[in-house]
Amino acid sequence: MIPALSFHNLYQHDLIRTAVAVPRVHLANPLANARETIALMASAAAQGACLVVFPELGLSGYSCEDLFHQQALLDAALAALVQVVEASAALPLVAVVGLPLRHDDLLFNVAAVVQGGRLLGLVPKTYLPNYREFYEARQFTPAAVLPAGDLTLDPWGSVPWGTDLLFRCEGEVRFTLAVEICEDLWVPVPPSSLAALRGAQVLVNLSASPASLGKAAYRRDLVAQQSARCMAAYLFSAAGFGESSTDLAWDGHGLICENGQCLAESERYAQTSQLLLADVDIGRLGQDRMRQNTFGENARQTARASLPRLVSIALPAPVRGRLDLLRPRSRYPYVPALMAERDDRCREVLQIQAQGLARRLEASGLRHLVIGISGGLDSTLGLIVALQALNMLGLPPSHLLAWTLPGFATSARTLDQARRLMQAVGCQAGEIDIRPACLQMLRDLQHPYAEGKPVFDITFENVQAGERTSLLFRLANLHGGLVVGTSDLSELALGWSTYGVGDHMAHYHVNASVPKTLVRHLIQWSASTGDWSAAFTTALHDVLATEISPELIPGSADGQPAQRTEDVLGSYDLHDFFLYHVLRFGFAPQKLLFLAIQSWGLAPQGEATAPPAAVLPDATGSAGGTRAEGLGLAAWDQGPSARYYPPAVLREVLHTFLRRFFTNSQFKRSCIANAPKVGTGGSLSPRGDWRAPSDADATVWLAALAAVDIS
Repeated sequence: MIPALSFHNLYQHDLIRTAVAVPRVHLANPLANARETIALMASAAAQGACLVVFPELGLSGYSCEDLFHQQALLDAALAALVQVVEASAALPLVAVVGLPLRHDDLLFNVAAVVQGGRLLGLVPKTYLPNYREFYEARQFTPAAVLPAGDLTLDPWGSVPWGTDLLFRCEGEVRFTLAVEICEDLWVPVPPSSLAALRGAQVLVNLSASPASLGKAAYRRDLVAQQSARCMAAYLFSAAGFGESSTDLAWDGHGLICENGQCLAESERYAQTSQLLLADVDIGRLGQDRMRQNTFGENARQTARASLPRLVSIALPAPVRGRLDLLRPRSRYPYVPALMAERDDRCREVLQIQAQGLARRLEASGLRHLVIGISGGLDSTLGLIVALQALNMLGLPPSHLLAWTLPGFATSARTLDQARRLMQAVGCQAGEIDIRPACLQMLRDLQHPYAEGKPVFDITFENVQAGERTSLLFRLANLHGGLVVGTSDLSELALGWSTYGVGDHMAHYHVNASVPKTLVRHLIQWSASTGDWSAAFTTALHDVLATEISPELIPGSADGQPAQRTEDVLGSYDLHDFFLYHVLRFGFAPQKLLFLAIQSWGLAPQGEATAPPAAVLPDATGSAGGTRAEGLGLAAWDQGPSARYYPPAVLREVLHTFLRRFFTNSQFKRSCIANAPKVGTGGSLSPRGDWRAPSDADATVWLAALAAVDIS
């Protein structure tokens, strides 16, 4: 005879204990994932939970991509589900797990609801994202293709199937459960909204949801608001460490919310499995729904909703002449606009970069990172990220093998900065003069420079870039390491890298979705945290105050560089502005120029506009201040230190951007190394946000720009 529930038991009072599990993922290894899942189920049950929710496709891993078309993986995922169902027989809880499921030669992304040794039902994903880094429609079929009903599935026989399923617990534990999967929550009318109107008090979401800048706050708000709107509890489990680092990082974000209140939240970027617990008051949710009579009325109205009727209005523009924007104008869309957000945003960017690198190093089976340090911006940020990745894995700085590789044009300043950076962090440091090897190659090529002639052409430049990359790869072979690439997003956008055996290539890139303006900001923020030694912090400030140059052509006798990147390309500040609006929104050239004029071309009254000849900011940053002063970039957007550009200059830089971005650079982007995505406007990976032909041209963009009359 089962004893009666104690008065002191929360289940006696219309409360339930719920759990969100974020397991350590074993990618494409369903049986290992089943072991993680079963262990977390047992832990949840031991702590009194009656419900535990796991991430999307958790039994296989979400990021398997075309491996989902391999029958061996699908068979193993089904075998893993069998193990989970069998294990549930001994556990007094409901578990919801994700897996890929093939049925009638269609592949579905499904949530399996498991309890008491039974498979209670299968809920397929309704909305398959096929934008930015997502292309689920390549592998999966949306729920609507297979109507709701039952399907036959060995070894269980007939199993309820569909997005209309509600799971009602009616014993000592009483609640009604509805399930949706990841993107289902991101649409205007999520399936969970309809489920709540039909009686579900507990809504769960099996998600993957890769990390990107600011996304955690958006998820948190989305989940909390959905729980409030539905007067329900909402449990959200996102994929964590172990998913593929090919182009993304994963923060393992778990949330439990009740009617707008966040009851529990997981630690993000954890390296091990997590279990999140919170008690949900089902009785209170019912009381709230009863009292808010519009909840029930909404259910009735939704059941008989009809299509809207449209009324046309011919509305002329109220002003025919110039009309400037009132809305805020952000010059630096990749950089936190508010100083109050700076710490969290910068910390998260570095976490995303470091987590991707840590996962790749772990997956490689290697124990060392190899990086080239130039004394410039990008390699300095790469050094910071590499050290953080090693720290995540519990490895000391000595596992970072850093080399500086001076060439024909390396300045005394950057060489000194490189040496000081390496010395200050305790990594293994080395130095190789590449000039003898480069000179030998130039002799082999019968290049004029080898005969003493000052010919500094593209061959002369790329021999140096190629020698550096070749050395790093061979050093990695010799020491059992992984080469960390440091080229940034702005360089990828403009094709400013040496293709193949050059800075274009690495075992893993860490800056590939970080634009130059954000690189500066991250280094500046790192220097302000107090986390580093005084020597390293001083070196960071010196790097920030150094002009951007590839240092491939010898400079003057007094040490001034012969090459200034922004003399050739135009201001990175402007290029990053254009890149964001092209990549994030696909704006036409006309609108890009209008926004640039509004943001960069309108000086407030009393402030001077830059003279027409001044295309670039001064070497140290905006006029009147240096970029090493410790100010956030937001401080450059306004005030007397800001620089403004004539519309003709903005147009010229935009022309350069469009030509280089759409015509000259895609072939390099089509074969870039893996790198983690950082922000919503920040990936040019051919596997992620940007997929384009390598042999297109910029004709239509340049023609649209040429047609703009800015007089």
